[in-house]
Amino acid sequence: MTYYLEPTRPLALKPATNKPSPPWLARAIVALLGGAILFILGLSLLPTVYAFRYRGQIFPGVSVAGVPLAGLKPDEAAMLLSQNLLYPTQGHLYFKHGENIWEAKPGQVGIFIDYQSTAEAAYLQGRDGNPFTRLEQQITAWQSGVDLPPIMIYDESAALTYLQGIAAQIDRPVIEASLSINGSDVVVNAGQIGRYVDIPAALQAVRSQSPTLVDAIIPLAIDETPPIILDASTQAEIARKILSAPVTISIPDGLAGDPGPWTVDQKTLAGMLTIGRAQTTDGVQYQVGLNNELIRSFLEAIAPTMVRKPQDAHFSFDEENHQLILVQNAIIGRTLDISTSVNVINEKVIAGEHAIPLDMEYTNPAVTDDATAESLGIRELVSSYTSYFYGSGEARIQNIATASARFQGAMVAPGAAFSMAEVLGDVSLDSGYAEALIIFGDRTIKGVGGGVCQVSTTLFRTVFFGGYPVEERYAHAYRVSYYEQTAGGGYDSDLAGLDATVYAPVVDFKFTNNSAYWLLMETEVDAAARTLTWKFYSTSDGRSVEWNTTGPKNIVNPESPIYEENPALAKGEIKQVDWEAQGADVSVTRTVSRDNQVLFSDSFNTHYLPWRARYQYGPGTEGIPETQEPTPTPSP
Repeated sequence: MTYYLEPTRPLALKPATNKPSPPWLARAIVALLGGAILFILGLSLLPTVYAFRYRGQIFPGVSVAGVPLAGLKPDEAAMLLSQNLLYPTQGHLYFKHGENIWEAKPGQVGIFIDYQSTAEAAYLQGRDGNPFTRLEQQITAWQSGVDLPPIMIYDESAALTYLQGIAAQIDRPVIEASLSINGSDVVVNAGQIGRYVDIPAALQAVRSQSPTLVDAIIPLAIDETPPIILDASTQAEIARKILSAPVTISIPDGLAGDPGPWTVDQKTLAGMLTIGRAQTTDGVQYQVGLNNELIRSFLEAIAPTMVRKPQDAHFSFDEENHQLILVQNAIIGRTLDISTSVNVINEKVIAGEHAIPLDMEYTNPAVTDDATAESLGIRELVSSYTSYFYGSGEARIQNIATASARFQGAMVAPGAAFSMAEVLGDVSLDSGYAEALIIFGDRTIKGVGGGVCQVSTTLFRTVFFGGYPVEERYAHAYRVSYYEQTAGGGYDSDLAGLDATVYAPVVDFKFTNNSAYWLLMETEVDAAARTLTWKFYSTSDGRSVEWNTTGPKNIVNPESPIYEENPALAKGEIKQVDWEAQGADVSVTRTVSRDNQVLFSDSFNTHYLPWRARYQYGPGTEGIPETQEPTPTPSP
């Protein structure tokens, strides 16, 4: 109990008088105050005296759930309660569903009594709070008695485990009535009402029951979900017609060499068959057809085999007659319209058809076989460059010839951007390339297509000196000697910074034909002379090119060679697999003009890394120098 004290009011002062108070009145007031103080002190000491009388014992009149505990120590009281309050082990809880009843002891569902804590709570009755509160509790217990409820423990995890065991006997999944396929046969599966015990509701019921200490019947709430059952006979007949014969899919007006036709057998059709539900005016009905996603997946798998990119006719230029000579026919582009074909296939199979043409889209190329030099504006040689590759092995020469052939007769439209990687296509052993040295990471290794960069570098210089804008260009990691070679086997360091690497499709070289005329490319490889010549034929618009180079500067010598053990080499065998090159910075600037007016200016800044020589040696080889770790390069 809490007491609230009213704030005192200030005393009203009366005018002082000279009349003295009677002596007997003062003595009476002092006596009364002293008696009141003694009464209050005595009253406050009563709980302490009472507690001293019953020290260590529960006060008279205190009981728990009807079990008297007066005069007992807490441990004795806990023992007495455990002997009398047997609800956790002897009580009964009945979980009922229909005619089925599951009997459980309260302890099985996590209901327990904390006897010790209950005894401690009984002991504190009359001992807790301020003196007046304790006195009030002691008097109440002595006069009318106090019956405390036991302190319960509810372990819901035990109840959950028990109820899940019951649910395992009651629950059953909902099964929708559906059409299904057994091999190529269409069958109807019956439905089933789903049934599930509402475990959260049952747990709440157990939780509410736990403090009562009485037996109880707990009805189990059951959630039921009925399936949707429909008459599937009509759709079953459609499914049987679909599966009655294979479906043949073909390219309409196919030519010799075209892929297809494709036959989808009944077993595959059965796997593609789908039976769905749709809301109609008559309610929910089944719908049968082929799975659109599976049809799409099938078409997406075969679509690449049908693709024909539109390709311009390829020509060579007859410099004597200034005419084009057709060397490769134009190709009409063709792609499969997958979305339309999906709908066509499904509509026709549902209608009972089994021979289905695909829907194709066709695209004409920009340059057809009947194009002329006059119509394209191709009249003369406008740019040419020859690069040298002395010292190249047979594999590298093979790769240079294979890559160069891809560009023979290629055309670039006025204003169009040209991607070397796009025309180059796949670089692999299957497409005619051999293994030769390539730069990979921080080393030079043998890889497919080594030497293709001779082709990209030659194209870059043809573009550079022809005055065409460069859209994308990447230099090599280090200075490659091939790209600084001159006629007769010499070297010109001014060619540093004019190399370009291509690694399709990640690293590309691109330029734009910013003239008003078509551009025709021709490439010529002279393996014996170790030369590659790239030519541009078009109509000259009078442009000229001025360029300057800083040449290699900020020269950085490579560090000492790296030595690596190679188990494939014999003891004492040493083989050089990478060659050193100086690091350097090169800046090349270019100005393209026409009629004394600058068309554009650009610059190409290249940073070459210093490249360490690398040797490999066989296990057990003696006298191998110790490889030093590279010196960290300071941040710019």
